[in-house]
Amino acid sequence: MRATMDSPADDGARTSVNHCRGCPHRRDLLTEGRCVPGDVCVRAMSGRQIERFFRVNPALADDYAGDSFWERRAIAARYLSQKKLLHLIHDPDEVVRRVLAYRLPIEALDALIGDPDREVRVTVADRLPPDRIERLAADPDYLVRQYVARRLAPGRLFRLIRDPDRQVRAMVAERLPLESLGLMRDDPEPEIRLTVAKRIGFAEAERMRTDPDWRVRAQLAERLPQDMLGPLLEDPDPDVRAIARERGCH
Repeated sequence: MRATMDSPADDGARTSVNHCRGCPHRRDLLTEGRCVPGDVCVRAMSGRQIERFFRVNPALADDYAGDSFWERRAIAARYLSQKKLLHLIHDPDEVVRRVLAYRLPIEALDALIGDPDREVRVTVADRLPPDRIERLAADPDYLVRQYVARRLAPGRLFRLIRDPDRQVRAMVAERLPLESLGLMRDDPEPEIRLTVAKRIGFAEAERMRTDPDWRVRAQLAERLPQDMLGPLLEDPDPDVRAIARERGCH
């Protein structure tokens, strides 16, 4: 398994000065101390050494946008000009495209909406303005859809009401406008129905008074007006009955 950019590099395998013979920087950067064999070196197979090189020489990142080594391209992408970044949108390595997802201007992010890498799409969903992320509501990955559910305009959340993932629907239940919340009162997950019971308008809550989960009914017993307690006064659960009767007496 290949190392990631953030994994510890093998700095023990120090680059020797002999390695500089074919390097285009040996006559300027090396003599100026802007690269150091075994420590600050763009030709090393070490992420740490490459990172140090571009930190010292950021203007040279553009020269390595098309390098054959994925990690060199990925680290260079952190320093590339915006113009060069656009050329890497279809880079074959997902680590490179993840850097792009963080650095591309907002107006260029649409090109990454269908990226095959989940982390790229998550970053896109996190950065795009709310009025432009609806295309990601049908993403095959639940985590991307969670970001969409967290950021999409509440009035557009109805398309995620029946999402197959419980965590996505939980976010929808917290943000859906009250006038649409009744569409989630029969959700298969008790925790989601509990969220609905905490928010739903009284006129929409009547059907939930016989919910199969006692916690949902207890929440309604605490919230509903006295004239709507109805079946909760004789609820099969003693705690629900107690809450409803206590409120019915006041």
